[in-house]
Amino acid sequence: MLDGIKTLNEWLGIAIELLKSLVVVGIIVGILFDDFFGVIGGLGRIMAQFGDAGFAGILALMILVMWYEKK
Repeated sequence: MLDGIKTLNEWLGIAIELLKSLVVVGIIVGILFDDFFGVIGGLGRIMAQFGDAGFAGILALMILVMWYEKK
């Protein structure tokens, strides 16, 4: 059972690393070719939602950053 959980964790880690790489590539392509895929616009909307939530949004963003740095 423990081996299964470790394997699942490894797969999720690989998937997350792949998604992060795709977001970075999307941002670079968006900067170079006028945001063809809408990645920069999507990130802007997400950040606007955090800002619209006021203190709760800032707190949620801080928790996400601390959780990410923990890894």
